[in-house]
Amino acid sequence: MSEFFLKRYREIDPTVELIDPSTIKRALRITKQAKPEQLKMQLRKKSTRFTKGCNIEKIPFLKNGYYYEAEYSLGATPEYLLGQYYLQGPLSQLTCEILKPDGPTLDMAAAPGGKTCYLAEMAPHVVALDNNAKRLATVRNNAERLGLTNVICVKKDARFATDLKETFPFVLLDAPCSGNYCSEEGWFSKRTIEDIKKNARLQRELLKAAYKCLTKGGKLLYSTCSLEPEEDEEMIKWFLNRYEDMKLIKLNTIGDDTDLGSRFWPHKTNCEGFFLALIHKS
Repeated sequence: MSEFFLKRYREIDPTVELIDPSTIKRALRITKQAKPEQLKMQLRKKSTRFTKGCNIEKIPFLKNGYYYEAEYSLGATPEYLLGQYYLQGPLSQLTCEILKPDGPTLDMAAAPGGKTCYLAEMAPHVVALDNNAKRLATVRNNAERLGLTNVICVKKDARFATDLKETFPFVLLDAPCSGNYCSEEGWFSKRTIEDIKKNARLQRELLKAAYKCLTKGGKLLYSTCSLEPEEDEEMIKWFLNRYEDMKLIKLNTIGDDTDLGSRFWPHKTNCEGFFLALIHKS
């Protein structure tokens, strides 16, 4: 199955090579709860006779992101529990920094809440949707741990987000997707074209709702952690053809920027696969 998908990817970019997912660097985001230099020093000093502490390296294309290597669990430190940092991939952080909301924001697929919480550090408030009560509780718990009081959690299928009877100048649709081989062990043996097409149908319904929830003059950021064209470039092409008042904003990122969004190949970025498209409603 890996050869089948690799052939598809090379139709998009002939240079594509599959990498070992274990080589991808882990990352965290320092929050407003912490003083960066002090936190980095504290994490580095957590060494014992059995561990060597934590090495932290600034991610050059992010505002608050750092690569890390640690021989202890960074999800079980006092600093983590106090909300001083959040374990979050670089491209998930980049998603929020590209949208950069300074007004009310709708997060249509919020769980587990990493993007929601970063958006809430920038926006006056974020309405976070998820149709699963347990997953929504995770969003709420993360917001509380990070000291964020401006996250409004709503249990709702985002396809029906218009039930809120409110529009937003900023909308994030981090769409449910097929994922990619770097994010799940045995991914190639678990995915079929039928699964991808099923996800694409759902994504179209979510984009229809996102359009209706977006204020004129507002910005929609569509993102996936998929490398499948049906869920990425073909989805944006469909969307732009359907809504003539939606215009793509060209991004200048570490990814491959095209007329239909930005694609992030693992072998080029050393990050998990990702796709981003920022769209303006005129």
